[in-house]
Order: sequence, then C-alpha cells, then structure tokens
Amino acid sequence: MKLKIQIEYIIAIGTVLLFPLGSCERFVDVEVPDHRIASTTVFANDETAINAINGIYNQLFNTSFSSGGNRSVTFLAGLSADNFQTTSSTDEILEFAENDITVANSFNKDLWSGAYNMIYMLNSILEGIEGSISLSEDVRDRIEGEAKFVRAFTNFHLAIIYGDIPLLLTTDYRINAVAPRNTSDDVYQQVLTDLEDAIALLETSYPEDERTRPNKFVAMAMLARVYLYLKNWQQAENYSSLVIEENATYEILENHDSVFLANSREGIWQISPVGSGNSFTHTNEGNLFIKTPTTLTPVALSNSFIDSRDVGDERLQHWVGMYTDDTGIYYFPNKYKVQYDASGGDITEYSMVLRLAEQYLIRSEARAKQGNLIGAITDLDVIRKRSGLEPAAETAPNSSEAEVLEMVLEERRSELFAEWGHRWFDLRRTNNTATVLKLKSPNWQDTDTLYPIPEDDRIKNPNLDQNPGY
Repeated sequence: MKLKIQIEYIIAIGTVLLFPLGSCERFVDVEVPDHRIASTTVFANDETAINAINGIYNQLFNTSFSSGGNRSVTFLAGLSADNFQTTSSTDEILEFAENDITVANSFNKDLWSGAYNMIYMLNSILEGIEGSISLSEDVRDRIEGEAKFVRAFTNFHLAIIYGDIPLLLTTDYRINAVAPRNTSDDVYQQVLTDLEDAIALLETSYPEDERTRPNKFVAMAMLARVYLYLKNWQQAENYSSLVIEENATYEILENHDSVFLANSREGIWQISPVGSGNSFTHTNEGNLFIKTPTTLTPVALSNSFIDSRDVGDERLQHWVGMYTDDTGIYYFPNKYKVQYDASGGDITEYSMVLRLAEQYLIRSEARAKQGNLIGAITDLDVIRKRSGLEPAAETAPNSSEAEVLEMVLEERRSELFAEWGHRWFDLRRTNNTATVLKLKSPNWQDTDTLYPIPEDDRIKNPNLDQNPGY
C-alpha cells in the first residue's frame, strides 16, 4: 500500500510538472498553471507532503541522468573515460566512447532533460511547502532539506558535465524558457548554499531507516565531494572526516559482496528499484552491465582497466565478472549481482550513489594536497587493505606528494569504476584527460571535456549559447 500511495502522488505532481516543459504554447494558454492547483492538495497536510517527496526518490530511479541505465551519468560519463570499451554498434553510444558527441545526440539530450525535469519537480516541492500554512515545522524542515539536497546533487552533475548552465530556481516557465547560462562558479555557489541549508535542516538519522533518504551526513558527504572538486582541501577534509567519524552508522565492509546490498553500512545514499512501480527488484546497473549468454550488453571493461589492476586485488574477484564466447573473453562490472528479477520478491540491492570508501579517498587526496602525506597514506591504506593489497605505508612510505596523489587517482579508478562517472570527472579535474584519452580517441580535442548543450534546447531557447568545439 505504501508503494501505491507514493507512486500515485508522484504521478499526480509529476504529470503536471513535466507537462509545461514540453509545450510552451499550451502552457501560456493556461491562466493558472496546473501545478499550483496540485500544490494546494499535495501540501495540505504532513502525510501527503511526505508522499510527494517520497515520489522524488521513486523518480530518481526512472529519470535518465540518475537511473543507472544507458542514458545515465554512470553509463555515459563512464564511456567518456577509459574504463569501458563498447560492444555496441549504436552510433550515439559510440559518440561518447570516441569523445565525439554531436549536438543532436538523443542520449545526451535525455541526460540533460532528465536532470532539468528533476530540478523542476524539486522547485515545485520547495514552492509548495513555502506556500503551505498547514505543515508541521518538523515535516517542513525535512522536506526542504531533502529537496535542496537533491537539487544541489543534480545541479552539481549538470555543471561538471556541461560547464555553464541555466540555474533554475523557480517553476515559472516564462522565466525558465528563456534563461541564459549562468557561470559554473554561480552554480557551484548555489550547490554549496543548498547543501549547507540541507545540513542545517536534516536530522542525523535516516527517515524510516532507509538509506534512500538523505540525512545530515549524506549532505556532508556530498559537500566533501564538491569541495574536493573546488580544490578547497581543508573543507573537503573537514566534511569527509565528519562522515568517517560517524562509525555508529558507517563502516568499511570487509566483504566486497556486501557493499552494494540494500541499506549496506558502507552506503551513505542509495536509490531503490522500488521506484520502478512494478515487480522488478533489480538495479538498472545490474541489468545493464551483467553479461550472460542470453543478454546483450553495450560495454565491457576495457583492457587498460583490467591490465592495470594488481593480480592480488580482491575487487577483481568480487566486482568483475568474466564472460567467454566465440569472439573472445569479456570482463564486465559485477558490483551488482542481480541482473533481472521480475519475481516480485524482496529487493536485495540498491543503486549506490555515495559511500564511505569515497570519503576516505577524498580525505586522502585533501590531506596530500595540504602536505599531510602520512595521513593521506593512512586513509589510502584503509581501502587497499580491504582489497587484499599491501599497504602503501610499507611499500612506499617515503612517497612524494605527486606520488601519493598518483596512488590516490589509481585507487579511485580501482574502487569507484562503473559508479557515477568518477573516472571521467577525475581525469578532468586533475588535468589528465588529454594524456589518457588521446590513447583511445585519436581525434581528441581539449574542448571534448564538456558535453554539448542539446540542439533542441538551443532551438527552443535563443539565450542558450553552445560550448566551444561544437
């Protein structure tokens, strides 16, 4: 019954929220936009308002950019780096793998529009609670904190993928339809503001004990990542430390096969397949990546990824699958073990978005950048030891800052592959894209570090200029 209620409310607000995005002419014919009428009902009491924000998490499983499917950040940004090799002949997929994306690419358009649809829905929820006089203070704070967190998370990914983007903070289509691109600095400032607000508003515990809902530490973990990208090393260390020190809630699991389970103690924030609204109980990542005799998968792990891993690395045993046919041997991401399940049984795996291992790697890098090489190696070794590798404190105790940072970059590649495009973004923010990607993309240009603004959106909005090189 709970799932049915959540889906009904996301359909109720989702339909009216997405409708204006697809039709400017029909929108302006409506004197009072439908979403305002819906808000009166949806935010009339605590229960219906909570159901509305619950619907956002269902939608995250279905929206292209966050779904984990073949139009998500995980897949498309993964293609842009060097961890994947394509097994698909689809031209639009090959464009990402070859770092030669055209402005009309539909995968890129769905990535962009899926993120902006989510922002529109979040803005509607924020406007709804602001206009409501009947919500309790606790529920109002909780919903505002969660909505601002997800909005920050979404804007962050838009900014790192596209650079300058429109920063939309309203549901007013007359404003949004002609909004120009804001500088990425402005976008990051709004991301920081939203995350800081979320930290102030959210509780330390997980609502309903499900790690699919953000709490205070989820916002801190995201803030640590944002500060890492902004090269604010002290703040990146501060926020990652706050999460790491919350050992009553989080821990590095010794068993690799337990990491990606639902509500794993290593998980900080996850997305549940319950959002599919049907009997499927598997993640989109499992369905996309796992190779069997009866399934076609669009990618395999690249030879450069497999060949550069230490043979004793337990992640090769637990997180990499192998498939052999007449054409050769394929290695595929196997962090998720369930490929397809329509049994309607219990959900055993959630899609991982933020987890504790990343926080150790964030703090390791931040410490190295501040000259604390011993502390950096100590954090790095937490992850290495879990994977059965010799600790760097023994094998490379006198490493320079540059050497420690190189170890961190490689450890991030080993640990975070096939998760949310980490490798692509790491190469970009460390200025290693050209060095690494020219090897797989002979026509590489430095302007390829940003994706193009979709052509259709530029036609609709004359104020949207294009990224260089497109």
